Amino acid sequence: MDISVFETKLKGLLDEISNLPSVQSHKPLILTAKKGKTAVKKSDVLEESLEHLQLVVKYLLFDVEATKRENQYLRKVLEGKDD
Repeated sequence: MDISVFETKLKGLLDEISNLPSVQSHKPLILTAKKGKTAVKKSDVLEESLEHLQLVVKYLLFDVEATKRENQYLRKVLEGKDD
């Protein structure tokens, strides 16, 4: 996969994630729609899963940026050796 295609797809995914409503704002709706401990547990699990996904995406973005910097550095090194 070309890096520009990857970046485009990643940006689209991040835009979709940023447009998602906050989990906390929907928590009261979940609790009123379903009463009992199972609804609370499900909403907590959902919230934790979303937080984990957000953390993973942040790590992936960090890794992509670090890889870009490393590639730029290595290209400069290789260009310097070609002279």
